Amino acid sequence: MKLPARLQPGTLGIIKAVVFVLALLPLARLTVLGVMDNLGSNPVEFVIRSNGTWTLTFLLITLSVTPLRQWTGMNWLLALRRMLGLYTFFYAVLHFLSYVWLDQWFDWNAIVKDVAKHRYVLVGFTAFLCLIPLAVTSTNAMMRRLGKRWQALHRLVYFIAMLGVVHYWWLVKKDLTLPLIYGVVLLLLLGYRLRFRLNRVSTA
Repeated sequence: MKLPARLQPGTLGIIKAVVFVLALLPLARLTVLGVMDNLGSNPVEFVIRSNGTWTLTFLLITLSVTPLRQWTGMNWLLALRRMLGLYTFFYAVLHFLSYVWLDQWFDWNAIVKDVAKHRYVLVGFTAFLCLIPLAVTSTNAMMRRLGKRWQALHRLVYFIAMLGVVHYWWLVKKDLTLPLIYGVVLLLLLGYRLRFRLNRVSTA
């Protein structure tokens, strides 16, 4: 069965609405667990790690849109990429706020010391700062204003993804299974993009 390259506006709107709601489920889950006082023995750590994990998950999902579109021919998938990217930033903000608020209580001196002391905090903070210009320039108006510079700026997402995996890897002290899985997925996505670019150059 041939997969549709395009969808009717109504159908695409429904899919976008469904994706929008599904992307809120991790936050809804945290809220329910919090109300039920079921966040484990260390609720603050649970909240911080959950938001961080979903930040990296949405980042990799966003990066998978283009390869999936190229592989399946479903061009309408690109209509979901911006939303997924903004959800990446949304959960990154929650991850950052849960750290500076719930863990550090906005003690900026302690935060600066923590960043200097722990390399995984420094890497994660760097990744968050790099996400900000991508979120700010995600609108159509900014795309038109920046022109070719927009695409160059948004290639920063690959660097951010690598920082995210390293942040997770250095954070975990014992079981590296999940960081390894995220790292393998990222390598596959980057490898696909590199192969696609090389094929385009060779056939040009």
